[in-house]
Amino acid sequence: MEIARDSLDQEACYRAVLTRDPRFDGRFFTCVKTTGIYCRPVCPARTPKRENMNFVASAAAAEETGFRACLRCRPETAPDMGAWRGTSNTVSRALGLIEAGALDEGDVDGLAARLGVGERHLRRLFRQHLGAAPVSVAQTRRVLLAKALIHQTDLGMAEVALASGFGSVRRFNETFQSLYGRPPSALRRRAERQGDGGVRLSLPYRPPYEIEAMLAALTARGEMVEGEVWHRELTPETDGASGEVLARFEGGNRLAVTVAASDLKALPGVLARVRRVFDLSADPEAIQRDLSADPLLAPLVRAQSGLRLPGDWIDEAADMASDRLEDERLAARAEQWRPWRAYGALHLRKACMRIMESDDEKDAA
Repeated sequence: MEIARDSLDQEACYRAVLTRDPRFDGRFFTCVKTTGIYCRPVCPARTPKRENMNFVASAAAAEETGFRACLRCRPETAPDMGAWRGTSNTVSRALGLIEAGALDEGDVDGLAARLGVGERHLRRLFRQHLGAAPVSVAQTRRVLLAKALIHQTDLGMAEVALASGFGSVRRFNETFQSLYGRPPSALRRRAERQGDGGVRLSLPYRPPYEIEAMLAALTARGEMVEGEVWHRELTPETDGASGEVLARFEGGNRLAVTVAASDLKALPGVLARVRRVFDLSADPEAIQRDLSADPLLAPLVRAQSGLRLPGDWIDEAADMASDRLEDERLAARAEQWRPWRAYGALHLRKACMRIMESDDEKDAA
């Protein structure tokens, strides 16, 4: 059962919801007409009647049409993956910039200019791949980040507004009142709140994930990793604030992140960079499906389908990291790997390393 990339198969989505299939968590969202709520495919609530359900490619598409996030399955905790992944370089780059706060103070014209495309073309791409306008995507990002901060931290409401990219507390309150019919403080559950020591959030990812391989790759390139905890210092020049960020993997396919920053406005950008460094938005199922078409890669991908690409803290390249190819000797063969050329090259490097290690062991014996 496969969901089409550019348009959703409504009946396939319904079957996924009936079985609460976790493979589809984050790939689409369910809008329930009778309640005005949108949910993840894995929501534990009783499945509504088919005629009362509609399926959309993104949380932004649901909110743009007037649906509010379910307080039970909490869409902000779904893996960060949508129907657009691997389909549009421009949309991928735009979403990365929006996640880092490009539309918190700027406008769509400025975003389009940074991407080298026209504003109308950018809007058309967002409609095609996400079913929503760029400004709606930006607002949904703010709302879902704010909900995560409300549920998972002890930040005051004014601090949550600042850290999630809202321009003012008034706008923050009005948005939540409009979406949920209650002030944001009413969403807080004391049992879930954490103590001091910075802003701590749990970022989801889609399994499988080769954790040891990722930590080894980060260590090899000089990143600070001690006791399975990754650490980075924040600087005002790069991050907009001083401080530090820590990350470690935890149960439930999540990366626990702690950010201690001198300015909470820096939080969205820091979280966006953490997601990029740890490649949390990767879709292993799509990568394995596409790369397995190459007989050379098929057994390698099956053996380590959770390999991820360690990303750069600052990445201003014009193309998607997943499609970059450093070894031009692979260029001809790698054309069939698009848009996952970098993953194909990574699997080949890992295979060569395993062969070399095996030969070394034989020589030592």
